[in-house]
Amino acid sequence: MPAQELKQIRDRMEKTVEHLRVECLGVRTGRAHPALVEDIKVDYYGAQTPIKQLGTVQVPEPRQILISPWEKAALKAIEKALLASPLGITPQNDGENIRLRLPELTRERRVDLTKLVRKYAEEAKVAVRNLRRDGNETFKKMEKDAKITEDALHKYQKELQDSTDAVIKQIDSVLEEKEKEIMNE
Repeated sequence: MPAQELKQIRDRMEKTVEHLRVECLGVRTGRAHPALVEDIKVDYYGAQTPIKQLGTVQVPEPRQILISPWEKAALKAIEKALLASPLGITPQNDGENIRLRLPELTRERRVDLTKLVRKYAEEAKVAVRNLRRDGNETFKKMEKDAKITEDALHKYQKELQDSTDAVIKQIDSVLEEKEKEIMNE
């Protein structure tokens, strides 16, 4: 049973790293990527709908995103959502598609984006540490209830700490990679 607990905690830690990767994709660097806009919510017939469910999102050029809605009625709603988003880019509506041209990032903006990515990484680390704490508490309770021995408790705590250290290294690696991408684009 403790081995199952340990596996579940490891799986949740891995999901935290994946979530960080997805969040980092949404951070705008100098290069266009569909993830920048796909999850922006659009008020479409009273429902908050992600852009990716209203049309196709393409990158025809390195600094341009093209959104082609399946229904023309969605054009205005998508444009409004993009204007309200934190992207800071004015969409160009040609009556059929919406184009977003990504401007060159200034040094100041790059530093701000780096701070944002660091914040995401720190939140991921806190989540991983909370999982470790919860796991340790679970193992201590098992030992208190005589479900595992004291030696087994220490073994599982060490394995949990090793997993935590490995995941923190992964988070640092994702952070370092994204910072390089932001600063070198």
